[in-house]
Amino acid sequence: MKSIGIIGVGEIGRALVTGLRHGGEESPEVFLSPRGARTTAELSECYTGVQVCADNQEVVDRSELVIIAVRRQDRHEALAGLRVDDDRIVVNVMAGVGNDDLRRTLATDAPLVRAIPLPAIRERRSVSVVHPSHPQVDSFFARMGGVLPVVDEAAFNVLSALTGTLTTHYAYLAALASWATGQGIAPDDADRYIRGLFQGVGRSLGDETRSLDRLAADHETPNGNNQRIRTSWFDRANSEALTSELDALLADLT
Repeated sequence: MKSIGIIGVGEIGRALVTGLRHGGEESPEVFLSPRGARTTAELSECYTGVQVCADNQEVVDRSELVIIAVRRQDRHEALAGLRVDDDRIVVNVMAGVGNDDLRRTLATDAPLVRAIPLPAIRERRSVSVVHPSHPQVDSFFARMGGVLPVVDEAAFNVLSALTGTLTTHYAYLAALASWATGQGIAPDDADRYIRGLFQGVGRSLGDETRSLDRLAADHETPNGNNQRIRTSWFDRANSEALTSELDALLADLT
Protein backbone atom coordinates (compact mmCIF):
# COMPACT_ATOMS: atom_id res chain seq x y z
CA MET A 1 0.00 0.00 0.00
CA LYS A 2 1.71 3.18 -1.23
CA SER A 3 -0.85 5.84 -0.30
CA ILE A 4 -3.42 6.19 2.47
CA GLY A 5 -6.01 8.92 2.87
CA ILE A 6 -7.79 9.88 6.08
CA ILE A 7 -11.03 11.87 6.04
CA GLY A 8 -11.72 13.11 9.56
CA VAL A 9 -8.55 13.75 11.53
CA GLY A 10 -9.73 13.61 15.14
CA GLU A 11 -8.29 11.42 17.90
CA ILE A 12 -8.39 8.22 15.84
CA GLY A 13 -7.10 9.93 12.71
CA ARG A 14 -4.17 11.35 14.66
CA ALA A 15 -3.49 7.94 16.22
CA LEU A 16 -3.48 6.29 12.78
CA VAL A 17 -0.95 8.75 11.39
CA THR A 18 1.27 8.40 14.48
CA GLY A 19 1.04 4.61 14.26
CA LEU A 20 1.99 4.62 10.59
CA ARG A 21 5.16 6.52 11.47
CA HIS A 22 5.87 4.53 14.65
CA GLY A 23 9.18 2.71 14.50
CA GLY A 24 10.64 4.86 11.76
CA GLU A 25 10.56 2.31 8.94
CA GLU A 26 9.37 3.17 5.45
CA SER A 27 5.64 3.79 5.35
CA PRO A 28 3.11 4.97 2.76
CA GLU A 29 2.32 8.54 1.87
CA VAL A 30 -0.56 9.90 3.94
CA PHE A 31 -3.12 12.41 2.68
CA LEU A 32 -5.31 14.21 5.21
CA SER A 33 -8.59 16.05 4.86
CA PRO A 34 -8.34 19.79 5.61
CA ARG A 35 -10.92 19.84 8.39
CA GLY A 36 -9.31 20.13 11.82
CA ALA A 37 -6.66 22.50 10.54
CA ARG A 38 -4.60 22.61 13.73
CA THR A 39 -4.28 18.83 14.01
CA THR A 40 -3.56 18.27 10.33
CA ALA A 41 -0.96 21.05 10.31
CA GLU A 42 0.80 19.54 13.33
CA LEU A 43 0.91 16.10 11.74
CA SER A 44 2.17 17.34 8.38
CA GLU A 45 4.91 19.35 10.10
CA CYS A 46 5.91 16.50 12.38
CA TYR A 47 6.09 13.67 9.83
CA THR A 48 7.54 13.52 6.35
CA GLY A 49 5.24 12.18 3.67
CA VAL A 50 2.10 13.49 5.40
CA GLN A 51 0.22 16.10 3.35
CA VAL A 52 -2.93 18.14 3.92
CA CYS A 53 -5.23 18.17 0.89
CA ALA A 54 -7.38 21.01 -0.38
CA ASP A 55 -10.59 18.99 0.08
CA ASN A 56 -11.90 15.47 0.65
CA GLN A 57 -12.07 14.71 -3.06
CA GLU A 58 -8.33 15.24 -3.35
CA VAL A 59 -7.81 12.83 -0.44
CA VAL A 60 -9.73 10.14 -2.34
CA ASP A 61 -8.08 10.85 -5.68
CA ARG A 62 -4.55 10.55 -4.27
CA SER A 63 -5.09 7.46 -2.07
CA GLU A 64 -5.33 3.74 -2.67
CA LEU A 65 -6.90 3.13 0.73
CA VAL A 66 -9.28 5.75 2.15
CA ILE A 67 -10.13 5.74 5.87
CA ILE A 68 -13.33 7.57 6.77
CA ALA A 69 -13.17 8.67 10.40
CA VAL A 70 -15.66 11.51 10.65
CA ARG A 71 -18.28 11.59 13.40
CA ARG A 72 -21.46 9.72 12.52
CA GLN A 73 -23.58 12.89 12.64
CA ASP A 74 -21.19 14.71 10.29
CA ARG A 75 -20.93 12.06 7.60
CA HIS A 76 -23.52 13.40 5.15
CA GLU A 77 -21.97 16.85 5.10
CA ALA A 78 -18.41 15.53 4.89
CA LEU A 79 -19.11 12.96 2.17
CA ALA A 80 -21.67 14.86 0.05
CA GLY A 81 -20.79 14.68 -3.64
CA LEU A 82 -17.66 12.62 -3.03
CA ARG A 83 -16.66 10.46 -6.03
CA VAL A 84 -15.01 7.20 -5.07
CA ASP A 85 -13.72 5.11 -7.97
CA ASP A 86 -14.22 1.38 -7.76
CA ASP A 87 -10.46 0.71 -7.58
CA ARG A 88 -10.21 2.40 -4.19
CA ILE A 89 -10.55 0.56 -0.87
CA VAL A 90 -12.67 2.34 1.73
CA VAL A 91 -12.26 1.66 5.45
CA ASN A 92 -15.22 2.80 7.52
CA VAL A 93 -14.32 3.53 11.16
CA MET A 94 -17.53 5.45 11.97
CA ALA A 95 -19.28 3.89 14.96
CA GLY A 96 -22.86 2.91 14.23
CA VAL A 97 -22.64 3.40 10.46
CA GLY A 98 -23.04 0.16 8.55
CA ASN A 99 -21.50 -0.51 5.16
CA ASP A 100 -24.89 -0.54 3.42
CA ASP A 101 -25.53 2.95 4.76
CA LEU A 102 -22.10 4.16 3.65
CA ARG A 103 -22.45 2.59 0.19
CA ARG A 104 -25.71 4.45 -0.37
CA THR A 105 -24.02 7.70 0.67
CA LEU A 106 -20.99 7.20 -1.57
CA ALA A 107 -22.80 5.48 -4.45
CA THR A 108 -19.71 3.39 -5.20
CA ASP A 109 -18.90 -0.24 -5.90
CA ALA A 110 -15.51 0.07 -4.23
CA PRO A 111 -14.78 -2.48 -1.47
CA LEU A 112 -16.02 -1.22 1.91
CA VAL A 113 -14.58 -2.57 5.17
CA ARG A 114 -15.66 -1.59 8.67
CA ALA A 115 -12.92 -1.36 11.30
CA ILE A 116 -12.48 -0.45 14.97
CA PRO A 117 -9.03 1.04 15.49
CA LEU A 118 -8.45 2.25 19.06
CA PRO A 119 -6.18 5.06 20.30
CA ALA A 120 -3.43 2.55 21.20
CA ILE A 121 -2.89 2.05 17.49
CA ARG A 122 -0.54 5.03 17.74
CA GLU A 123 1.96 2.62 19.36
CA ARG A 124 0.84 -0.35 17.28
CA ARG A 125 -0.72 -1.96 20.35
CA SER A 126 -4.33 -2.03 19.17
CA VAL A 127 -6.05 -5.14 17.82
CA SER A 128 -8.47 -3.78 15.22
CA VAL A 129 -11.74 -5.55 14.47
CA VAL A 130 -12.65 -5.66 10.75
CA HIS A 131 -15.62 -6.79 8.66
CA PRO A 132 -15.62 -8.11 6.05
CA SER A 133 -12.14 -9.54 5.85
CA HIS A 134 -10.13 -8.00 3.01
CA PRO A 135 -6.52 -9.01 2.31
CA GLN A 136 -5.08 -5.51 2.00
CA VAL A 137 -7.05 -4.09 4.93
CA ASP A 138 -6.21 -7.10 7.10
CA SER A 139 -2.53 -6.67 6.22
CA PHE A 140 -2.66 -2.97 7.04
CA PHE A 141 -4.13 -3.47 10.52
CA ALA A 142 -1.98 -6.53 11.23
CA ARG A 143 1.03 -4.27 10.75
CA MET A 144 -0.54 -1.67 13.06
CA GLY A 145 -0.83 -4.00 16.05
CA GLY A 146 -3.14 -6.83 15.10
CA VAL A 147 -6.33 -7.62 13.22
CA LEU A 148 -9.47 -9.53 14.24
CA PRO A 149 -11.78 -10.28 11.29
CA VAL A 150 -15.37 -11.16 12.28
CA VAL A 151 -17.99 -13.02 10.30
CA ASP A 152 -20.78 -10.44 10.14
CA GLU A 153 -21.88 -6.96 11.20
CA ALA A 154 -23.81 -8.38 14.17
CA ALA A 155 -20.54 -9.63 15.68
CA PHE A 156 -18.83 -6.40 14.68
CA ASN A 157 -21.44 -4.35 16.55
CA VAL A 158 -21.02 -6.43 19.71
CA LEU A 159 -17.30 -5.68 19.79
CA SER A 160 -17.97 -2.05 18.90
CA ALA A 161 -20.23 -1.77 21.96
CA LEU A 162 -17.36 -2.94 24.16
CA THR A 163 -15.31 0.11 23.16
CA GLY A 164 -17.91 2.22 24.98
CA THR A 165 -16.42 1.01 28.27
CA LEU A 166 -12.98 2.57 27.81
CA THR A 167 -13.50 5.91 29.54
CA THR A 168 -15.40 4.19 32.34
CA HIS A 169 -12.18 2.33 33.10
CA TYR A 170 -10.24 5.59 33.30
CA ALA A 171 -12.95 7.13 35.49
CA TYR A 172 -12.75 4.09 37.79
CA LEU A 173 -9.01 4.64 38.21
CA ALA A 174 -9.59 8.35 38.85
CA ALA A 175 -12.14 7.45 41.54
CA LEU A 176 -9.58 5.19 43.25
CA ALA A 177 -6.98 7.95 43.21
CA SER A 178 -9.53 10.42 44.57
CA TRP A 179 -10.39 8.07 47.44
CA ALA A 180 -6.71 7.72 48.35
CA THR A 181 -6.31 11.51 48.28
CA GLY A 182 -9.28 11.77 50.62
CA GLN A 183 -7.43 9.46 52.99
CA GLY A 184 -4.47 11.84 53.11
CA ILE A 185 -2.28 10.56 50.27
CA ALA A 186 -0.70 13.32 48.18
CA PRO A 187 -2.49 13.56 44.80
CA ASP A 188 0.70 12.97 42.79
CA ASP A 189 1.55 9.91 44.89
CA ALA A 190 -1.96 8.49 44.54
CA ASP A 191 -1.89 9.05 40.77
CA ARG A 192 1.54 7.45 40.41
CA TYR A 193 0.63 4.41 42.47
CA ILE A 194 -2.66 3.77 40.65
CA ARG A 195 -0.93 4.03 37.29
CA GLY A 196 1.79 1.59 38.33
CA LEU A 197 -0.74 -0.82 39.85
CA PHE A 198 -2.88 -1.06 36.74
CA GLN A 199 -0.05 -0.94 34.23
CA GLY A 200 1.04 -4.18 35.84
CA VAL A 201 -2.45 -5.59 35.38
CA GLY A 202 -2.36 -4.50 31.75
CA ARG A 203 0.89 -6.35 31.15
CA SER A 204 -0.58 -9.54 32.58
CA LEU A 205 -3.24 -9.42 29.85
CA GLY A 206 -0.49 -10.30 27.39
CA ASP A 207 -0.50 -13.83 28.82
CA GLU A 208 -3.07 -15.39 26.51
CA THR A 209 -2.50 -18.85 28.01
CA ARG A 210 -4.82 -17.83 30.87
CA SER A 211 -8.48 -16.85 30.45
CA LEU A 212 -9.71 -13.57 31.92
CA ASP A 213 -11.54 -15.51 34.64
CA ARG A 214 -8.33 -17.40 35.38
CA LEU A 215 -6.36 -14.15 35.65
CA ALA A 216 -8.91 -12.80 38.13
CA ALA A 217 -8.70 -15.96 40.22
CA ASP A 218 -4.90 -15.94 40.15
CA HIS A 219 -4.81 -12.38 41.50
CA GLU A 220 -6.88 -13.06 44.61
CA THR A 221 -6.73 -15.30 47.65
CA PRO A 222 -9.75 -16.82 49.42
CA ASN A 223 -11.28 -14.24 51.77
CA GLY A 224 -8.55 -11.79 50.77
CA ASN A 225 -8.77 -8.08 49.95
CA ASN A 226 -9.39 -8.53 46.23
CA GLN A 227 -12.13 -11.08 46.74
CA ARG A 228 -13.80 -8.78 49.27
CA ILE A 229 -14.07 -5.85 46.85
CA ARG A 230 -15.03 -8.04 43.89
CA THR A 231 -17.85 -9.80 45.68
CA SER A 232 -19.19 -6.88 47.72
CA TRP A 233 -18.95 -4.05 45.17
CA PHE A 234 -19.04 -5.79 41.79
CA ASP A 235 -22.06 -7.84 42.83
CA ARG A 236 -24.93 -9.31 40.81
CA ALA A 237 -26.83 -6.01 40.65
CA ASN A 238 -23.73 -4.16 39.44
CA SER A 239 -23.04 -6.82 36.82
CA GLU A 240 -26.66 -6.81 35.60
CA ALA A 241 -26.63 -3.01 35.32
CA LEU A 242 -23.51 -3.18 33.15
CA THR A 243 -25.09 -5.86 30.95
CA SER A 244 -28.24 -3.76 30.57
CA GLU A 245 -26.29 -0.69 29.47
CA LEU A 246 -24.26 -2.71 26.96
CA ASP A 247 -27.48 -4.20 25.57
CA ALA A 248 -28.92 -0.69 25.12
CA LEU A 249 -25.74 0.56 23.43
CA LEU A 250 -25.71 -2.45 21.10
CA ALA A 251 -29.31 -1.71 20.13
CA ASP A 252 -28.34 1.87 19.23
CA LEU A 253 -25.36 0.72 17.19
CA THR A 254 -27.49 -1.82 15.35
